Amino acid sequence: MRPLLAERGCTIAAGVRLRTLAEVDHLGASGQTGIVDGTEVRVRRPAAGRKDRESFISGKNKQNAVKSMVLTDASGRLLFYSPAQPASCADITHARKMGLVKHLADGLPVEILADAGYQCLGAQTGGRVVTPPHRKFKKDPPEWYEETYERQRKAHSSRRIRVEHGVAHLRNWRALARHHGRRKHTSDMIQAITSLLSHQQTATRTDRQAQ
Repeated sequence: MRPLLAERGCTIAAGVRLRTLAEVDHLGASGQTGIVDGTEVRVRRPAAGRKDRESFISGKNKQNAVKSMVLTDASGRLLFYSPAQPASCADITHARKMGLVKHLADGLPVEILADAGYQCLGAQTGGRVVTPPHRKFKKDPPEWYEETYERQRKAHSSRRIRVEHGVAHLRNWRALARHHGRRKHTSDMIQAITSLLSHQQTATRTDRQAQ
């Protein structure tokens, strides 16, 4: 069942599903803003002696995990959840491997909000990936700069907070709190849960509009 549910993709309307990252053009065609973020799921530690054992150690949490890239719209509705990669892979490297830069450079104009882990993608995508401002002064900044920097950083953070809400809804599923099964099934499990949750979100939204 997991592979079948994973192949369904994310439901965004009745009979309309997004299955690949290339379909991010849906946002540009409808004039919407997307939000991207990386998220991790803890997994069992690989057996001693395996050559790829260290690749699952997260640099952020110092735990054995796999990493995925989540894409939502501005309201936090799930649009795409990538296959899992070992957590030692940086967010920006994972995005490049998934082809985000190529899709944004060649596709419709769309704004993608991201955190500091994706800095430098803005220049590679013609400004379509928007990240928090760089801190220009590391020591002894002018009095006016700190206030301006914090205001810009908080404004960006408040715009992209919806992706955290989307990830939080996924975390409500116990299987994503920590995966105890085989790591090779992790991608199918994550994408299957995303498919079910996106269908539920769309159905709930449709019912509210009908009322």
